[in-house]
Amino acid sequence: MSQPNRDALLDALRALDDPESGAPFGDAIRAVAVRDGKVAVDVELGYPARGVADSLVRRIESLVRGFDGVDAVTVDLGSRIRAHAVQGGLKPLDGVRNVIAVASGKGGVGKSTVAANLALALAAEGARVGILDADIYGPSQPRMLGLSGKPGTTENRRILPLQAHGIQAMSIGVLVSVDQAMIWRGPMATQALQQMLSETLWDDLDYLVIDLPPGTGDVQLTLAQRIPVAGSLVVTTPQDVALDDVRRAVAMFRKVKVPVLGVIENMSTHVCSNCGAEEPIFGRGGGARIAEETGLALLGELPLDAALGRSTDVGRPSVADDPDGDAALRFRAIARRAAARLARQDLNTAIRMPKISITD
Repeated sequence: MSQPNRDALLDALRALDDPESGAPFGDAIRAVAVRDGKVAVDVELGYPARGVADSLVRRIESLVRGFDGVDAVTVDLGSRIRAHAVQGGLKPLDGVRNVIAVASGKGGVGKSTVAANLALALAAEGARVGILDADIYGPSQPRMLGLSGKPGTTENRRILPLQAHGIQAMSIGVLVSVDQAMIWRGPMATQALQQMLSETLWDDLDYLVIDLPPGTGDVQLTLAQRIPVAGSLVVTTPQDVALDDVRRAVAMFRKVKVPVLGVIENMSTHVCSNCGAEEPIFGRGGGARIAEETGLALLGELPLDAALGRSTDVGRPSVADDPDGDAALRFRAIARRAAARLARQDLNTAIRMPKISITD
């Protein structure tokens, strides 16, 4: 019996579409071995994909079995997450491979809810994840994640992040009293955030999700310039007034050379709590229109669901509270698509050299 041609197999596999990234697998197919009708495929996705690992393996196996002479197929599917490039001149954070900024051009679109659930979804897919609440004036993550108590510190005054539902978390809201007003001008807020970011002892994170303040003013632009961000996500609603601000947010990230991984449309439809019917009360197709206009991917659409709001009010976001529910599955799909697109970005070549000490 003739053996399948290894080079033809490799070319076909690399040309096969990865449904999570929306592009061919390419170099994610690292190697193909053929011997006595047995084919072994080594795949390194570069993003967490626990929820679809079996379907991806079946997709690859199906293509390979279409070649003559194939008796058996084994697929080794890995998801090692590597550090990707950030804005020029910035150094990556200690203990963090990739920073993903979640932004919105305006307030009231559910950005913080999306950020919290996105972080939990990345963790559910198999990544090590942290979240930083960058909204100095109105921190939401302590309530949304159920954070309580003050963070500890190390001997050299590094801040130990709090733990919430399996992810690491930090917010100005756990460092000051809940009723203390943050009456700071922009430079003070920016300095406080940078200090909190750099002095927190993040522990071996694949992704640090940063919940940016809403808007595109001086504070947001300064943060986008000074935080080493590998990729960003923009949250919108279907309304035209929100889409106008999305354009500004995308323009801001492009100005500071931060890749925008895609758009997330929140409150796409209203889900009736009695009958479950969905109705587009804020219009339809806004996210798709802005994605097409800006050349970005629409990563997913999320409904306006009363349970989604209640879950964050009590400190248990939907992905943690109901991991098999529709909202959690939607967030996990969005997380995979975002991470898959980040995996296609350039790698970070700025390697931190170890300190060398010479003793007698």
